[in-house]
Amino acid sequence: MSDAAKTSSLTGAVSPTIPVLTCALAIFLLSGMDAAMKSLTIAVGVYNTLLWRSMVSTLVAGAVWSAGSRSKPALRVLGLHALRAAIVGIVLVSFFWGLARLPLAEAIGLSFVAPLFALFLAALLLGERIRRQAIWASLAGIAGVTIILSGQFGRESYSQDALLGTAAVLASTVFYAYNLILSRQQALLAKPVEIMLFQNLFVGIILALAAPWLAVTLPGDLWLPLIGVAMLSLAGQFLMSWSYARAEAQYLIPTEYSAFIWAIALGWFFFGEDVAWTTLAGACLIVAGCLIAARANPKLAEPIEAAM
Repeated sequence: MSDAAKTSSLTGAVSPTIPVLTCALAIFLLSGMDAAMKSLTIAVGVYNTLLWRSMVSTLVAGAVWSAGSRSKPALRVLGLHALRAAIVGIVLVSFFWGLARLPLAEAIGLSFVAPLFALFLAALLLGERIRRQAIWASLAGIAGVTIILSGQFGRESYSQDALLGTAAVLASTVFYAYNLILSRQQALLAKPVEIMLFQNLFVGIILALAAPWLAVTLPGDLWLPLIGVAMLSLAGQFLMSWSYARAEAQYLIPTEYSAFIWAIALGWFFFGEDVAWTTLAGACLIVAGCLIAARANPKLAEPIEAAM
């Protein structure tokens, strides 16, 4: 088989149906992981949840990596793994800290602005031209965030904690946008299993630096949910990587925004969270902006779920 034929068979150029369904399954798994992470974060805090999840994920990814080719990354690639792990660590801490203080659907809706930040970072860091679509997309995204924030101020139960949670989620999207830039560079130099292993390993090492002051032993009844969270995260990441290797982003990106629907359902079922009309309207505007952005640069128009 020629190289061109191999590429065609890998990318699934004939039909994107299976990759689209696989991506939808990945989003469902990652949405379930978000809900479980919220419960664990409320129980033991964001630091300990992420620390122990990174440890478990490293063991699982390491076992998969050891069973394969076990190619050792060059020093330059290791440096890129470490840099991205540091950025991902900031994304995870800020996102899940905010998630513990916001309704699940609201946090997921706000996180969708990450691709819009990525478009402007790509222009700043990679020299890409900012297209007219990116400007319209950003205006839609800003309007969506404004509507969601207006809904927070209009609640009777409005608290400063919710505002801080919103700020944390929005901060996580800025760092995630930079993470998208790094992930493109990383994908050219390493295989998905290697990326998963070293990302979780380095995140765990970074978090472990604060262990003498912050780490606590998890209660016995939380270990099974934690292992489940790690498995959901790894499975979702793998299925999403598999999908993007076999179908164009234009087919997959709309599917990824089903995370908002799952967030509404899971937030209501597990936490009794109602969704305000402002959250629905704001999220729709943000998603519309991201779909416009996808036409400008599909490779940078992925939601934050991909990194979780």
